[in-house]
Amino acid sequence: MYGCQQHFITTTAENRAIIEFICSEANKLTNCGIYYCRQILFKAGKYLTNADLDKIMKTNVHFKAMRSACAQQTLHGVIESFKSYKALSKLYKKGQLAIKPRVPSYRKKGGLAVVSYPARWVKLIKGHLKFTLGKQVKAWFGIDHFILPMPSNLDFKSIKEYRFVPRNGCLYLEFVYERPASEQVQSTDEVLGIDPGLNNWLTCVSTTGKSFILDGRKVKSQNQWYNKRVAAIKKGKSKDYWDETLAYLTDKRNRQMRDNVNKAARFIVNWCLSNDVITVVFGWNKRNKDS
Repeated sequence: MYGCQQHFITTTAENRAIIEFICSEANKLTNCGIYYCRQILFKAGKYLTNADLDKIMKTNVHFKAMRSACAQQTLHGVIESFKSYKALSKLYKKGQLAIKPRVPSYRKKGGLAVVSYPARWVKLIKGHLKFTLGKQVKAWFGIDHFILPMPSNLDFKSIKEYRFVPRNGCLYLEFVYERPASEQVQSTDEVLGIDPGLNNWLTCVSTTGKSFILDGRKVKSQNQWYNKRVAAIKKGKSKDYWDETLAYLTDKRNRQMRDNVNKAARFIVNWCLSNDVITVVFGWNKRNKDS
């Protein structure tokens, strides 16, 4: 089994510039890969493989600007998106999918994309992670690596992949690590039903005779504060107005919501394990807010 832990990157301006550069090159390489895959699909009706795209793109300037392993990971992500499109298209033709899938489209010009480093290309030196860069970057800028601190709560040897994730003007480093499989839970007939709401965020009733409610007022308050701040900043401006302050507030709010959901999920899972409940039924009503 694999787990993932995400850390907000606080580093020097030089390191941030380097990370943004490789994420920018990954975005451009992704669009180049999508272009070739689309053209082959439209003109020949064929889907490229990982090996095909690697061979086509290995002389690309954006491929050379990245560590070769990172560039290949980026291109393989493109291939995966076309594999998904192919599978969905088959389901649509069989009448098993209501909405016709769309061919993968290009990423936003000038944006940043995720960059993945396989663990074998990252070294641990005196408590810091050393990320090597491509030869082309060294020729252009005279830099062959950059260094970031290693989190103390993770085992370096268990990490399989490092991902630089740009989001809302912020940079994150994700650590993908291996963890032991969970123990098999004993089968029972007990069920927990969950009804989502607002003030009563999750109302939970079980067949064991026990019930509980997760209070949603804190989550509601955090969301209301965010909406008020955004409304105040955008007052008198166009609907699509965006700046660094909005990006920071949005990212902070998203982190809070993810933390809330993760803690709620962990609480419910632990409760189920303690009360021998193995089946969870979660209420889901489409468009319930609209009605």
